[in-house]
Amino acid sequence: MLSSTSLNPITNPKIPFFSSFSIQNPSLLSFHLPFSPSKTLLKPISATLIPSTPPPQQQQLYQPFRPPPSPLPPKFRSLDAQGRLDVLANRNGLWFEYAPLIPSLYQEGFSPPSIEEITGITGVEQNRLIVASQVRESLIQSKTDEDVMSFFDTGGAELLYEIRLLSASQRAEAVRYIVENGLDAKGAQDLARAMKDFPRRKMDKGWKSFEYGLPGDCLSFMYYRLSREHGNPSEQRTAALMQALQVAESESAKKEVSEELEGGEDEKPEKDDDLEYRVRVPVVRMQFGEVAEATSVVVLPVCMAEEDTKELLEAPLECRSGGDFGVVEAEKGWKRWVVLPSWEPLAGLRHGGVVVAFSDARVIQWKSNRWYKEEAILVVTDRNRKEVEVDAAFYLAMVDGGGLKVDTGSALKEMGVKESLGTVVLVVRPPKEESDDQLSDEDWE
Repeated sequence: MLSSTSLNPITNPKIPFFSSFSIQNPSLLSFHLPFSPSKTLLKPISATLIPSTPPPQQQQLYQPFRPPPSPLPPKFRSLDAQGRLDVLANRNGLWFEYAPLIPSLYQEGFSPPSIEEITGITGVEQNRLIVASQVRESLIQSKTDEDVMSFFDTGGAELLYEIRLLSASQRAEAVRYIVENGLDAKGAQDLARAMKDFPRRKMDKGWKSFEYGLPGDCLSFMYYRLSREHGNPSEQRTAALMQALQVAESESAKKEVSEELEGGEDEKPEKDDDLEYRVRVPVVRMQFGEVAEATSVVVLPVCMAEEDTKELLEAPLECRSGGDFGVVEAEKGWKRWVVLPSWEPLAGLRHGGVVVAFSDARVIQWKSNRWYKEEAILVVTDRNRKEVEVDAAFYLAMVDGGGLKVDTGSALKEMGVKESLGTVVLVVRPPKEESDDQLSDEDWE
């Protein structure tokens, strides 16, 4: 039987401390062991599982996060949140210096309304400052003339904000034109839209007379197109052409606008080649956000190509917008609608216009095989022009056995078809990230 004295703690300081689970008196348990504990405990016991020779160190796959360099100017980097708010509230420094403070506050949990309440900078102005500072930085990176950039040192954020959608090279040309001509925010906005829209208009009349590399020509072409939406003669048409002539830079653009202004084009006899060119159907690739940026739009009913002609005939013929808010009214209800920019082929299509949606662009017989695309397209048709007149024109017709198709006037005449469902005025392709060129005249069958 164990006595209490046998469990007393060891008081010898030379003996290390053991926990309650350690063997403090080996003699007490010697009768249970088949070997001599005194001899066994003389051998060193290693509890480690790691081998004495460590394996070669493996390559470290994880790379620690290294934050990008701070976009803040050096004099603001040491400021806390309150210090940055004070800088914004007092507008300390140049606008492009304190603009990066705003997104840094967003990262710390501040919202645009809370920053507006403290600093007085509205949410709209916050966004304008952030975007304008980024545009300014891109201009500096593209080696824009320092004399031009100095114009924006003490202001002009609203001007740089308007050219945000342009490429780096376009921005450099745009700011040069803005500074040289003293444009305001509205003028900068019109210029940016004109430069962005110009490449998409290669099928429009007079396009080749204007130079893409000159911002003034892009702006002039915008006014030139706008003039064609008004009657001839009219004050609106003349005013638009005068604007186009005033901002044109190249001699070819000035000549084109002058001839239009003097009415020279109306007096020229129409040649057979001109008639052949006029019936060519433009094909456009929609751009992301293009409808939102358009100054005017059209709303048209949509029919599916797989349906029969009954749906096409029942689609609303007219859709008008009016009132202070431009509320759209149709003559009757319809379940499918599409909103498109008011391109030139659609500008006069106020009555009888309809859009037919095809799921595969190969239904149209392109001459060039590279345009055989498995993508959806929209075919805009004028139902007021049903008679098959011109061989080179494209018409909407009925496929044997049901469904709609697009065919040339010559093909329909060979089949004895004298009246179609409507004349095709435009083909619209869906937007995509990498936009390709539009069809040229030679691509049509």
